[in-house]
Amino acid sequence: MENLHDHRKVYDKFELIEDQVKQNPIEQFRNWLLEAQETPSVSEANAMSVSTLESDGCPRTRMVLLKSYTWEGFVFYTNYDSRKGKALVDNPKACLHFFWPGLERQIIIKAILERVADNLSDGYFSSRPRGSQLGAWVSPQSMEIPNKDFLENRLLEIEKEWEGKEVGRPTNWGGFLAKPYEIEFWQGRPNRLHDRILYTLTNDFDWKISRLAP
Repeated sequence: MENLHDHRKVYDKFELIEDQVKQNPIEQFRNWLLEAQETPSVSEANAMSVSTLESDGCPRTRMVLLKSYTWEGFVFYTNYDSRKGKALVDNPKACLHFFWPGLERQIIIKAILERVADNLSDGYFSSRPRGSQLGAWVSPQSMEIPNKDFLENRLLEIEKEWEGKEVGRPTNWGGFLAKPYEIEFWQGRPNRLHDRILYTLTNDFDWKISRLAP
């Protein structure tokens, strides 16, 4: 087996100082996301992991794409019958994580999840490429299937069903809004003395800013 002990990188591109960050974490997120989008080495700046807690008590993490964000929180879309969809019904909390190695940055978000309104899911679904719309009907996400041909054959059936028509949104497909109550901005620094700025939502709906040890 390969020994990875000597795989090290020096982080020294930027720093994160309390008097330079925004008072609201959504503004700070916007600034970092814009920088990530403008960085050539970042291929998908809106890619994030979503960790949920499953019924066996073990977290499960997968990558999704952030599709929008507001002052309320962060929106992504999925099949409500998928493993993450069911996990969020049972325990509507999740951890979102952005990692941009080219900028030596991470963002860790703890949030409460709720479904977005149907009209918002309808609006986003109608903006998707037709192939993606059909795929939402084809795949029984997270369920066991007999083989790959099952999906290919199902796609042919769905294409015929919606031929010449606009593809409607499946009722079991839509968005989740992740309403944050804790957001940590992590900036890599030399000697592993990384900058960690934590925003915590207070009882009066203000944000407390603090620094964590690396």
